[in-house]
Amino acid sequence: MTEDTKIKVAIVTGAGTGVGRASALGLLRDGWTVVLTGRRLNLLEETQQMAGDDAERTLVMTSDVTDADSVSALFARVREEYGRLDLVFNNAGGGAPPVLLEDLKLEQWQRVVDLNLTGSFLCTQEAFRIMKDQDPRGGRIINNGSISADRPRPNSSPYTATKHALTGLTKATALDGRKYDIACGQIDIGNALTEMTAGMGRGVPQPSGERMPEPTFDVEHVADAIVYMANLPLDANVPFITVMATKMPLFGRG
Repeated sequence: MTEDTKIKVAIVTGAGTGVGRASALGLLRDGWTVVLTGRRLNLLEETQQMAGDDAERTLVMTSDVTDADSVSALFARVREEYGRLDLVFNNAGGGAPPVLLEDLKLEQWQRVVDLNLTGSFLCTQEAFRIMKDQDPRGGRIINNGSISADRPRPNSSPYTATKHALTGLTKATALDGRKYDIACGQIDIGNALTEMTAGMGRGVPQPSGERMPEPTFDVEHVADAIVYMANLPLDANVPFITVMATKMPLFGRG
């Protein structure tokens, strides 16, 4: 465990791809020490390699946010390694196949609930346990809410429901964290260009039943927003921020 309390330590879940990878690399460029976590070691190691000289300020540890014991082990390792925690980006998440609501299997629903909602809760709970007792006290939690925290896409009930619920978790965390100097905010992202959205240019189902191409934007703008939120003093907070492709058909959807 280092005695240097001036370091800024962050955990980024889902750091092996997409928004998580870009945000982790952005934090590293800004001088943060970043714990890269997710289920697939090879992808986490790719992110670490992409960090170049900043990789010396990374810790790679696999974890499954749907498993309480795995989450507990992750945060215990961070406490042991660094002695403090300043930021958690609850980014890990996923959806179910885009099937009709009435055809969705309970197992598919439950998997999304466990990943998107319960996983964020478990990480938040462990973060509280570290942040409230460290010196200096407090820290920040950022949740990846998604545009779907506001408006649904067709055939997306598990994803939409959990992202709406995550907004409630963000508000409750911001309230319950006040007494510990823990700030909490949420970033809602619309069509950032990642592996997940690479096919949007070929067409995306719309509420009308049609398929139409949707624009995307550089995921680095998401990373910039995360770095901005992360670097605010703890007496300031961005509760909600939306970063989206200017011409995506959000307004008028749903």
